[in-house]
Amino acid sequence: MKNLKYIFLLMVLPILGCSDLEEEPVSVLSPDGFFNSIQDVQTAINGAYGNLSEEAFWGRKFSLPLMLRSDMVGIGDQGTAGRRKDHDNFTVADDNGMITAFWPRAYQIIAGANEAIAGGNGLGLAEGTLNPVVAQAYFVRAYTYFHLVRLFGDIPYLDAPVQEIAAASQISKTPAAEVYANIIADLEFAKQWLPDSYLPSNSALPTKASAAGYLALVHLTMKSFPEAYNEAKFVIDNEGRFGLELAADFQDLFNPAKQGSLKEALFTIDYNGFRDGNYGQDYTAALTGIRANEDGNGGGWSVAVPSIEVYNRWDGRDYRKAVSLDTTGVFNGVVDTFMNFPNYDARNIPSAYIAKYARFTGQTSNGNGRGSEHNYAQLRYAEVLLIAAEALNEVTPGTTEADGYVNRVRARARNGNGSGFPADVTPGMSQADFRNMVLEERRWELAFEFKRWYDIKRRDIGTTAFGTGGFEERPNFNPSRDYLLPLPNDELQRNPNLEPNNPGY
Repeated sequence: MKNLKYIFLLMVLPILGCSDLEEEPVSVLSPDGFFNSIQDVQTAINGAYGNLSEEAFWGRKFSLPLMLRSDMVGIGDQGTAGRRKDHDNFTVADDNGMITAFWPRAYQIIAGANEAIAGGNGLGLAEGTLNPVVAQAYFVRAYTYFHLVRLFGDIPYLDAPVQEIAAASQISKTPAAEVYANIIADLEFAKQWLPDSYLPSNSALPTKASAAGYLALVHLTMKSFPEAYNEAKFVIDNEGRFGLELAADFQDLFNPAKQGSLKEALFTIDYNGFRDGNYGQDYTAALTGIRANEDGNGGGWSVAVPSIEVYNRWDGRDYRKAVSLDTTGVFNGVVDTFMNFPNYDARNIPSAYIAKYARFTGQTSNGNGRGSEHNYAQLRYAEVLLIAAEALNEVTPGTTEADGYVNRVRARARNGNGSGFPADVTPGMSQADFRNMVLEERRWELAFEFKRWYDIKRRDIGTTAFGTGGFEERPNFNPSRDYLLPLPNDELQRNPNLEPNNPGY
């Protein structure tokens, strides 16, 4: 069974990312002949999980652009690859190497989920036996499409294995609204059938709370605020049933030695002990680390670095600032402050660096890949509380209930320093003021956790965020173009049905 797991890790969708459509897709397994038990279905799902942690997805190619397209992080080392700088500067073209790498990997994840669903349905098992397992595949498929539709808009939507070249050549784009409807349907299925929890506890496997939490986030993104509130409230009302709670110490969320005992993550991408080639290769600590720094994992690459405005505008009384930012490094055995970082390597910039991933890495792999033992929380309970607060404010402004959700998050934020900051929400805020306050709360609570770009897009604040007076001025930002990425040109060349590309590309 172990060998079968790795076969599915290598499973490729034969139409997206294949250089020669006439070549026999020898690495593709059909469900016919493989799926003989529910354990085989779980093996296929495990392959989809494995592809989440691959270098071309969360390891680097997909996660880094999300970070760089925010107004919180820019390029430090200007000698880094141009494909990275283009995301930071909003000069992306349709041949950008980050996109051409993560697009096929995303569809591999979807292919694994589709194979598992199709294979499971062919076993003739009772719903009570089959559905709790295949519900994981529905969740993973929804999770992946949710990323893709926010980044690209209209995209190919595949909900079954594609095994014939003739069928592949007819695939076209599905309207974003239809993709969202399918995502919601998948998550509702997952919410119905996934368990409340696992024994032993394992946030790398989705639960009923994971599905409900993502339903809340999907509805929030679509501005379906009553539905977003209801789904978030379902999770909150059942936090005991689902075994959820805020971690007592914000720092523990980013310490691999402590992550396993926490109950805040609703779903994680798990790098602990999973390394095989490009699978399990986590480059985030290296990409965000300080060059020549002798502390932590031996120095980073100074690629993704917050602007100095992040440090300047983040209130120093907020414990989350100390957890999230490195303001000192160790060089030649001496501690020095961030303004002097360039003195030790010219590729550093004089700014506080991201500490969430580089401060504690756990065991690192050797070679160029700086693998870590991090679990990357894709959705935390703190975010669910903020979703509930934001959505409720849109439905019924001025409630003490919405205040209370933010106050729970803030109470943890002031736990570490005894400063009393940030204070509880001022009661009776206007709807507009509360809306802006929650957005700022998300900025600090979820800083550098790959969320900010999506907030900028869904709130349509790019012109302000990247304009004069913003945290990062990016004069190339064009709201009529840059809220969507271009579909990769190699896919368009292989399949003209995907034309036209997104506006501006």
